[in-house]
Amino acid sequence: MEREVPKYLERAKKAYKNLDFLNKREARTIRILAEYEYPQQVFMHNGVKNTVVFFGSSRILPKKRFEERLSVLKDALENAKGKQKKELEVKLTSMKKHRKYCRYFDEAVELSRLMTEWCLKLPKDKQFRICTGGGNGIMEAANRGAFEAGGESIGLNISLPFEQNPNPYITPKFNFEFHYFYMRKLWFMYFAKALVVFPGGFGTLDELFELLTLVQTRKIKKPLLILLYGESYWKEIINFHGLLEAGMISEEDLSLFSYANNPKAAFAFLKDGLPKHLV
Repeated sequence: MEREVPKYLERAKKAYKNLDFLNKREARTIRILAEYEYPQQVFMHNGVKNTVVFFGSSRILPKKRFEERLSVLKDALENAKGKQKKELEVKLTSMKKHRKYCRYFDEAVELSRLMTEWCLKLPKDKQFRICTGGGNGIMEAANRGAFEAGGESIGLNISLPFEQNPNPYITPKFNFEFHYFYMRKLWFMYFAKALVVFPGGFGTLDELFELLTLVQTRKIKKPLLILLYGESYWKEIINFHGLLEAGMISEEDLSLFSYANNPKAAFAFLKDGLPKHLV
């Protein structure tokens, strides 16, 4: 029996428009390339050549928002029983310890605002944008400071199993979302002339140590100011001198970074060191 020939055949989707294909393992290199080429096109079109990158915990909240969440947790604890009550008690104890870090949110806003106000007075070809990971906490604070000063800022967000929405202070044209951490890290580093690291956890430590390693091994040849904000926090969390005493790093490696404890001191350090690095 002869098969009936269809009267017409629909056009096949072009491969680069086939979302089913683009999301398969075989198209991974295309997705990686897209996360390189698309940000590059946006940055080049908008004349981005310099950034000051802020890192820090997404868990650090402004004092008012922190107290509101603490109040909600206390109310929930009053009506809780059994296992749920124990879990809430642990969470409450942890949250109370975290209260002292709220000040870093306001200080990140202030530092970013000071930096952006100064930036806007520089020649157009020497200006920079504040750049963050685009989420909450210190990232939101830095984007907010730039916004309040009337400047533009960049948010390099990342898709995670738990939702991380972009904060509302990012300049819309510079609002990105990445799938691959290593492509996101590339864009953190690519235009960076200074890195300001506020207290944070695994993510912040990962970003800090990767950049320290790149500078130490001279994979990054350009000058890069690295400022650890909150000296007591960083000296408690990381024993750099212990690494030196153990012979794991050199004396000169301790000069790769500096400390600051308040927005004015941090601003003075950056204002003094940045101009000779801006292109």
